[in-house]
Amino acid sequence: MPYRRLPNTDLARLRAIEAGLELGKRTAVKQLAFSQQTLEKIQLFYPNFLGAIRQLNISKQNQFDRSKEYGEIFRKAKLYLSHFLQVVNFAIAREEMKPEVIEFYGLQVNSRATPPLNLEAHVMTWGERIIEGEQKRVMKGGSPIYSPSIALVKVHYEEFKEAYRHQKMLQNNTNRASVRVAELREQADELIQTMWNEVENSLIHLSDDEKREKAQHYGIVYVYRATEQKKMEIEKLQQSIVFS
Repeated sequence: MPYRRLPNTDLARLRAIEAGLELGKRTAVKQLAFSQQTLEKIQLFYPNFLGAIRQLNISKQNQFDRSKEYGEIFRKAKLYLSHFLQVVNFAIAREEMKPEVIEFYGLQVNSRATPPLNLEAHVMTWGERIIEGEQKRVMKGGSPIYSPSIALVKVHYEEFKEAYRHQKMLQNNTNRASVRVAELREQADELIQTMWNEVENSLIHLSDDEKREKAQHYGIVYVYRATEQKKMEIEKLQQSIVFS
């Protein structure tokens, strides 16, 4: 015997609820296979659930649309910070600067390694240190570094900080919308199960095949098990051989 399968996606949940709502519009209350109380509940619930799903989709799309541009801004900020430190190290290697100047940027003397810049938190931390360090070095009489200048580094760093804040806001919007949908998803499952139980109970006097046929008009989904499906295919094949 096939078994009833509850919706497992939000789209399927919406379809199940919409099927009940549509029949509720076209069918007299006395002839409806589920209760008036359940109909009223899904009528109230449906706009909220639909709106929450739409908001989640919008939030995800906004975050996705912005992600490519944000990735490029992040990449450039890392690039300029890394290149700036490389120029400092080159100047030290040419003995144009003393090794001690590297301490202005929060690095150890004789260290030629570029600090980690793979994560957003790394860029936030080292961006501040490098910009402040260069300002302090110049204030103490050091010659400004060019190509890239600290001003240009700062432009890309500030652009990254602003893009980072905006991206975090988009992520928070998506997270809030996701939590809201998850909360409503539980209510949706309860309402669908109640509606389907009432439909099947109202059709209990019919044969199994008739009951399933009528129940499917209310959006109820029946699924055959793999063994049952295989058996049906064999029987169908045998019939085609007999009548061929």
